[in-house]
Parts: sequence; C-alpha cells; structure tokens
Amino acid sequence: MKLRIHLIVAGSLGLTCSAFAQNYNDLAAQGYRWITVDGPYACTSEEHTQRIVAHRTDATELQVVENIQCYYLIRGAIVQVIKEDPARGMSQMRFGSIITPLWTYNRFLSKHPVKDTYGVIETPQNAGLIPSAP
Repeated sequence: MKLRIHLIVAGSLGLTCSAFAQNYNDLAAQGYRWITVDGPYACTSEEHTQRIVAHRTDATELQVVENIQCYYLIRGAIVQVIKEDPARGMSQMRFGSIITPLWTYNRFLSKHPVKDTYGVIETPQNAGLIPSAP
C-alpha cells in the first residue's frame, strides 16, 4: 500500500514539474526574461548601458544613477523584452514598476526561470507586468 502511495505521489510531482516548465517556456516565447545579475545595468538608452558596463567605476555608477539614467537590476526579477538590437546584443525591456523602457545586455537576461533572493520565481502576474483581476 505504501509503495502504491509513493508511486502516485512521484507521478503527481513529475506532472506538476513538467506543467511549470511548460508555463515558463510559454512565458519565454512571449518575450519574458529573468534577470541573472545584480547591478546598475539597465539604462534609459543603449549608450548609457554601454558606458556603465564598459567603464564601471564608483564615480560613473553614482553619476548615472543620480541622473536617473540607470537602474539596478536584481537577480530573479522578470522583465518583458519589447525590442532587440542583435548587432549590439542588447534588448529594450519593461519592468512592472518602471514606466520608462530600459536597455540592457542580453547576457544579463535568461529565458529560463531564475529564483530571486527569497527562492521565488517571478511571473508577470506577481511582478506587475500583467494587471491582476479585481
């Protein structure tokens, strides 16, 4: 009897994991990506992004953040890519809480889910990218 219960539980968990994986694949196909780094790597223009990544010093970082030209990316956050620049390897994206579209390098984005600092995988619903139903 115990063996039967263990087999049922194992089968259920296997189906649940594959359902989540399919959901994440669907999100990636819709342009959603997860952040893989922490740092000021999301900027209002491609040029600012190139500058902060190529010449990252404390002074440069302070200047671009104070002038609201760059925002900090946080590992595990979800974004939606709205435009890509393959020649530069960059993407324009939107966050749920920031109105202005931001640019970052594709190498800081993943099509595969990344857990945040709390061990949670963000989705468009809990990140504010899709308005929740009242």
